Amino acid sequence: MSTPHDLLTGERSDALDATPVTVPTRLLVHALVREDGTVDAGELYAVAGLLGMTDQQVRLCVKRLVAEGRFTHEGRGRKAVLRAVADVTGSITPDVAYVRHAYRQDQGLAAWDGTWHLFAFAIPEANRTSRDALRDTLRHLGAAPVQSGLYVSANPVEDLVEARARHLGVTHAITTFTTTDLCVGGIGDPPALAAALWPLNDIAARHERLAGFARTCLERLARPGGLTGPERLTMAVRLAAAFTDAMEPDPLLPPELLPRPWPGTRARRITAACWTALAEADAHAPAGTPVPRLFAQYDDLLASTPERRT
Repeated sequence: MSTPHDLLTGERSDALDATPVTVPTRLLVHALVREDGTVDAGELYAVAGLLGMTDQQVRLCVKRLVAEGRFTHEGRGRKAVLRAVADVTGSITPDVAYVRHAYRQDQGLAAWDGTWHLFAFAIPEANRTSRDALRDTLRHLGAAPVQSGLYVSANPVEDLVEARARHLGVTHAITTFTTTDLCVGGIGDPPALAAALWPLNDIAARHERLAGFARTCLERLARPGGLTGPERLTMAVRLAAAFTDAMEPDPLLPPELLPRPWPGTRARRITAACWTALAEADAHAPAGTPVPRLFAQYDDLLASTPERRT
């Protein structure tokens, strides 16, 4: 009996099996929103099947999304059409500026100046919600905790942190400062300090999984015969999910602080090549075929990167 991997690649692939990509049903629906804001139910069920999801999973997910007011639903079964009430596709694409910075680092265009950026805050328990939100923002921006109420980043993210603090109404509780002489727990060597403060092994493993999956996709795209429309969409959704899974927890530390070679550089290079190949394959689809916003978003996301231009 064929598995979703068999259907996607045409044959069993050890590399693909070794790099599983989890695509939640909700994320799949978001990824298939087309330029006109609609989701074709037939396309949705076809791609879901290739991902190993059941029709019941899809129906329940669609029901929840409609109940939440994120989509409206017209028609029945596979002939139905979903209409997005708002742009819900952002959950599958990382921030453009963030990805552009990653590729600039990969190309040696964003050298580190040796400055550490520190953020200290003391927000009382009575304002716990704002404290947690600020902590989440710092982590999202790649800062690492040094000790209670003190975070450090290798990148200049002060403007973003201060904007979030203003929104939360806690600007008065934050102190920011920089140093080129940081020592934590007796560790002062910058690469050793980065290894102690950030989970580099886990981040590297995520990028290795992304590289393995993207390489397998490239090999499949290079084979004669091509892919069907649902198979291309399945590959694109899984690639986007794998890219997000690798990039979201990555603090984008400067190359000067990372082990060499760093797997993130290779993973991003292969992903860009794979996305280019997918876009070229999609360009041969019949004229007038609606294209998911996902394709346009990733094309825009990668178009201005040094990797795509070279």
